Amino acid sequence: MLKRLILFLPALFVAMGLACVSDITASEKLAQEQILNIAFDAGDLQTLDPHRAASTQDRSTVDPIFNGLVRYTPGNQVQAEPDLAESWQASADNKVWTFQLRKGVFFHPFPDHPKGYELTSEDVIYSFQRAADPEVSSYAGEYSGIIFEADGPYKVRITLEQPMSEILFLAKVANYAGGFIVPKKVIEANGNDWFKLNPVGTGPFAFKSYQPRQKVVLGANDNYFRGKPYLREVVIRYMTSVSSRELGLQSGELQIIEGLKEDKWLEKVATFPDVVIKPFGPCETQMLFFNMGTAPFNDIRVRKAFSYAVNREEVAAFMGKGLAVPIYSPTLAPPAPGAMTKAEAEKAGIVYENNIAEAKNLLADAGFAKGLKFEAIVSEMESSYRKPMIAIQAQARKAGIDMQLKVVDHSAFHGLIRQDASPIVYYASWRPDVNVYLTRFFHSDSVIGKGKKPDTNFSHYGLVDANGDGKVDNVDELIEQARWELDAQKQIGMWKDAQIKILQDVAAVPIIRLMYAFPMKSYVDLGYDLEFSWQTYSPQINEKTRILAH
Repeated sequence: MLKRLILFLPALFVAMGLACVSDITASEKLAQEQILNIAFDAGDLQTLDPHRAASTQDRSTVDPIFNGLVRYTPGNQVQAEPDLAESWQASADNKVWTFQLRKGVFFHPFPDHPKGYELTSEDVIYSFQRAADPEVSSYAGEYSGIIFEADGPYKVRITLEQPMSEILFLAKVANYAGGFIVPKKVIEANGNDWFKLNPVGTGPFAFKSYQPRQKVVLGANDNYFRGKPYLREVVIRYMTSVSSRELGLQSGELQIIEGLKEDKWLEKVATFPDVVIKPFGPCETQMLFFNMGTAPFNDIRVRKAFSYAVNREEVAAFMGKGLAVPIYSPTLAPPAPGAMTKAEAEKAGIVYENNIAEAKNLLADAGFAKGLKFEAIVSEMESSYRKPMIAIQAQARKAGIDMQLKVVDHSAFHGLIRQDASPIVYYASWRPDVNVYLTRFFHSDSVIGKGKKPDTNFSHYGLVDANGDGKVDNVDELIEQARWELDAQKQIGMWKDAQIKILQDVAAVPIIRLMYAFPMKSYVDLGYDLEFSWQTYSPQINEKTRILAH
């Protein structure tokens, strides 16, 4: 009997152990493993080279891999703070900026370097010279004419052609786009083509693997200079099917998903167990531009009539008030420095909206008493283009404006609007600051097809007589003066003066800003309060992000 009992006890202990393991819930196991799965509405990545990354999924993937000299505070992103540089100082004339680098920051391991190597000024200089090279960088224009020099292994000196305010300059060296610091030794040894699918940085997470059209896996960088990350892995998944993303979120296989910009969809997903949704900014700015180079929109009365037919509140409600917010600034939306509020626009007398009677009077005065008919080209993209234009189309019809919509695929849309193929261009975008927005959309150099540096000036502002006084109207001088103004308040004042002039001439109509929505499980702790995330267009994942036990 004793022998049988001795034989039985080990088996009993094993069974008890298995029972204990089986009692661990899936959520507890997830908290123990600290593996975060986030799914994007994309079929695949394009590149993991931070100097080329532009799409939401690519920017969101490279962000936790790399650092800049400075970074914007996670979740807020209004104030710059030290990142790879522990301090910085500007010369008295703001032309020379000196950065003191942190010591002991190491790049992630890579082939033949299992421990990586220490970042020095040599890597920083190489990174910015690379960012300024149009052959390998999508952001070269931001760094032209700038001199980068090393002053020892841990100090970098950057000299500008002209002095620049801190708000504009720090954006060039922050943790975004061309500001990311890359490893010189790695790229020189392996080449740019290798690097775009094998990124090596200094961030809280290191690249582990990539499965085409499926996922990228990042692993924790335990030697991260800000501390060991809570998460052990971050899995970025590519899922174009919204229903698949929904099922993954419901089941808990996914903890964060890219959502649809639709109130009804968000209301549905909010009913899922343990799911929270908090729309965040700064959002894409949606603007309507008039082609003032051709009839009928070369007449300011017609442009004003169209503006008076628009009701921003209705457009926002049609898009979903939880996501869309009316805007009155022809650049970015507040709280971006220099963006105009509704109160400021009303005080300046440049809010033309929601007045059908006035719209009809202006049309009649311009010779269109029987109405106006034209065709506008619009992108097939639903939330950013097609849907808001459908709302505006219905509003314009009330004023006797018959705007026919020609829907084309998104790539064709971008080509056609740069060929003056549409008298009205509805455009959704985000730019890092008011200066960039004014420069690219309203400076005469940026006029599509005709400017010295053709870009996205669809209204032809700066090359036409906008207000009918026989003179060409522009804000070039204000844009250029503001660009080099060192006093922040004066700079903001110039930006607002330029915007007031643009709206007085009715070159464009600000419509709405559309916020982003990424539903997530309630037990995901991002490590910060999410208000803004303009670097990635998605919630940033950093060393403080974790999965809580629940």
